[in-house]
Amino acid sequence: MAPESGAGGGVPDASAESWGVGGVVGDGRYRLTHRLGRGGMAEVFAAEDVRLGRTVAVKLLRADLAEDPVSKARFTREAQSVAGLNHHAIVAVYDSGEDLVGGRPVPYIVMELVEGRTIRDLLLSAEAPGPEQALIIVSGVLEALAYSHQHGIVHRDIKPANVIITHGGAVKVMDFGIARALHGAQSTMTQTGMVMGTPQYLSPEQALGKAVDHRSDLYATGCLLYELLSLRPPFTGETPLSVVYQHVQDAPVPPSDVTGSVPPELDGLVMRSLAKDPDDRFQSAEEMRGLIQYALQMLQQQGGYTGTWNTGPIEAHEGGRTPAGGVAATAAMGHPTHG
Repeated sequence: MAPESGAGGGVPDASAESWGVGGVVGDGRYRLTHRLGRGGMAEVFAAEDVRLGRTVAVKLLRADLAEDPVSKARFTREAQSVAGLNHHAIVAVYDSGEDLVGGRPVPYIVMELVEGRTIRDLLLSAEAPGPEQALIIVSGVLEALAYSHQHGIVHRDIKPANVIITHGGAVKVMDFGIARALHGAQSTMTQTGMVMGTPQYLSPEQALGKAVDHRSDLYATGCLLYELLSLRPPFTGETPLSVVYQHVQDAPVPPSDVTGSVPPELDGLVMRSLAKDPDDRFQSAEEMRGLIQYALQMLQQQGGYTGTWNTGPIEAHEGGRTPAGGVAATAAMGHPTHG
């Protein structure tokens, strides 16, 4: 796991020793060494797994949230959701449990320590990735989602802060904190009357509190691709509610109209992933990834599109799900006009 967004300046210091017994959690197994970051729900520490002699990341629910049943359930669900997933594009969970902090039981998750940076941090501090690199990143996200969907898990919170680019250029998806098991049926996004998710990447059905399935993840991935291409989410507003309203009611501006460097051939792909009706989107992560790979191959053949982000190569597309007309077939499908 990479350092969480928001770590660093302006965050009150919290020493490892303030957690567990002398900076040790898990009955002495995990010795916390230093804090990696602090998010809205949790603190993340680098730690030594004393038993196995490896470095791990230990994520602890913030002590002030430990008595909130909703926060605690969401935190615990992350470990339960990812425990059965074993994929190179998903940050692995090794262990979980509870330990006493200030006399209160606080849950923790032991995770793979990933050396890298989140897409959110890269978007804030680096140049925009080129279209090729944006496609490579999203292809990696879709590979992770295809695997989790095959195992009955919908992520439900795909966003730049939950995708890491490792120092070696690999893509890893993390934070399944609001994931749900499908169990052969759709699941709803509401919990105790509150819509779960992040407004800028919320599918229309999530925003309306309706039942969702894996296609909500594909919508959020489309939002991620849109932002990687145009350096802004498809919808912005002064309040979260105004952004949510746009997801439900408004058609996004095609990314090539926002940024001239975006090849117009990619507009159809992006706009299809952002369709209001799930039936009008890609129907699986594999289908969307196939067209992403085809588009990448097209850009590579055309040449001229490069980027500065550290992303690794992508395997050649095998053509299994690409429309007969290639990416142009998606571009020609038509999409709602924007006002």
